[in-house]
Amino acid sequence: MKLYYAPGACSLSPHIALHEAGLAHELVKVDLRAKTTENGEDFATINPKSQVPALMLDSGELVTEGPVIVQIIADKAAGKNLAPAHGTDERYKMLEWLNFTTSELHKNFSPLFNPAIPDEVKKFFADRITGKFKYADSQLAGRDYLMGKQFTVADGYLFTMLAWADRMKIDVSGMKNLMAFKDRVAARPNVQAALKAEGLLHAA
Repeated sequence: MKLYYAPGACSLSPHIALHEAGLAHELVKVDLRAKTTENGEDFATINPKSQVPALMLDSGELVTEGPVIVQIIADKAAGKNLAPAHGTDERYKMLEWLNFTTSELHKNFSPLFNPAIPDEVKKFFADRITGKFKYADSQLAGRDYLMGKQFTVADGYLFTMLAWADRMKIDVSGMKNLMAFKDRVAARPNVQAALKAEGLLHAA
């Protein structure tokens, strides 16, 4: 498999999942501004969305959208228990977390990365993000991970959003459950391996 990524982007989530799954993979770095790969290819010819992550399967099929990609990775390494079994209540709960993270956190971050958006508008979105993190913090009470004791691909995605919070100076330090979760995930060897590969280990 081949993962198209940009350091610290939302592609960090499937990158973590690949390491946790122990699946062989190739990394292809993408310059999102120039829309080119590190090999000089026009990224739009590979992924017409011109966004990361994009995962090229061994079959040659390209899959985009992070929440789908991480499920594929989890299902290809079922023995690692990175996602509950299909059809179970736990699987649907994990899907709920993936959807919450992509719609309520990930998309609310987008305006913060746009230099053309006024500061007062960015503050509005930052406040919304803080509220969503407060919800996650409340749900992590008494839990090691979002699903309880077991790390899943949903945790890697939430961890990536917490890294974005650091980058955008969104203070979540008072959310003790969330901070403990972040430290717990950051300490995982496979998470550190993904961060190191992207040159981000210092940011964990």
